[in-house]
Amino acid sequence: MNTAIARSVSESFTQNFNHPPHLYFSPGRINLIGEHVDYNDGYVMPAAINKGVYYAVAENHTDDIFFYAMDFNEHFSINIHQIKSNQSWKNYVLSVINEFQLLGKNIRGFNCVFAGDIPIGSGMSSSAAVEGGLAFALNEFFKAGLSRVELALLCQRAEHNFPNVQCGIMDQFANMMGKQDYVILLDCRSIEHEYFPLLLAGFKIVLINTKVHHSLASGEYNVRRQRCEEGLTILKGLLPIQSFRDIKNVDELEVGRKSMTAEVYNCCRYVIEEMGRTKKAAELLQANDIAGFGKLMYATHEGLSELYRVSCDELDFLVEQAKKYPAVIGSRLMGGGFGGCTINIVKEEGIDHFIEATTTEYQQRFNIIPEAYLVETADGTSEITLTP
Repeated sequence: MNTAIARSVSESFTQNFNHPPHLYFSPGRINLIGEHVDYNDGYVMPAAINKGVYYAVAENHTDDIFFYAMDFNEHFSINIHQIKSNQSWKNYVLSVINEFQLLGKNIRGFNCVFAGDIPIGSGMSSSAAVEGGLAFALNEFFKAGLSRVELALLCQRAEHNFPNVQCGIMDQFANMMGKQDYVILLDCRSIEHEYFPLLLAGFKIVLINTKVHHSLASGEYNVRRQRCEEGLTILKGLLPIQSFRDIKNVDELEVGRKSMTAEVYNCCRYVIEEMGRTKKAAELLQANDIAGFGKLMYATHEGLSELYRVSCDELDFLVEQAKKYPAVIGSRLMGGGFGGCTINIVKEEGIDHFIEATTTEYQQRFNIIPEAYLVETADGTSEITLTP
């Protein structure tokens, strides 16, 4: 927990509203493998992390809602009966409130201050952290009675609605269901899941932030989803399947190749191959074969770059640089793509050299200083208490 941010959010709330709040921590997430398959009924392997969004919330016994987004230094207020789409960060919080209202839950006025330590556009899912923290708080305050899984699904619908990002369930599920020292193997079709320890003795997870986020990212995310849906529709007409999950190997895809554009075929191929990699990755982690797992990460990046086409020069450069260092056993882009972070598994004794050398090489190539983060797994969204 970042005590400094939590305390700052709490103090800001008291200064703005003259009464003490309840505090919540809503984590970001990493995804070890299984990228861009959560909206294709695949398996993913996320974990909540110790970076996230801190919320200070309390009822105000009116019909008005008051927000203060500290990271943007923006105040915003709205009547509870006038919730509608807006812009930027407001869409994420307003869409959460809207989803509670669509369920017929009696949400009343409240005051809210929030801030976080997830870099925007880093691929650690700051949007799910923003949604999850508010949803958890409102569920508690107004006794909505939703389970953690129901809250995750509500937050997914919220991201679909006002922000119009047609995401899968992975980010919101990891946010609500994370468990410290564990990863989640999540079946995105059934929402069945299991936890198993993340055994990284001698290794750490290092994220390298490209510090770029190309403007086409959000629109292209939806384009990739549409291509997958188009390809699946074609395959359903040719094979006895209901989803990509039902395809045993990539050879079966060939039956529909002539009916697909190259872009659609490549997206479908990536999804089928990535589902296979994720199931294999779970076996390798359970066998504590970290080296084998790392090879799958490199294969995933190649698929994301060459087939799914969601990488960029900066991400490709970082992954190619990672291959130069024996201490790095796996690297790939993480998140939606077109910028953000690479996720790397690195031997502890090689971390400092890897970060220092990569920073220098990246700056020389792109004239941008990247940021590096060592992240650890964390519990899902919860109320927190600050010690005096």
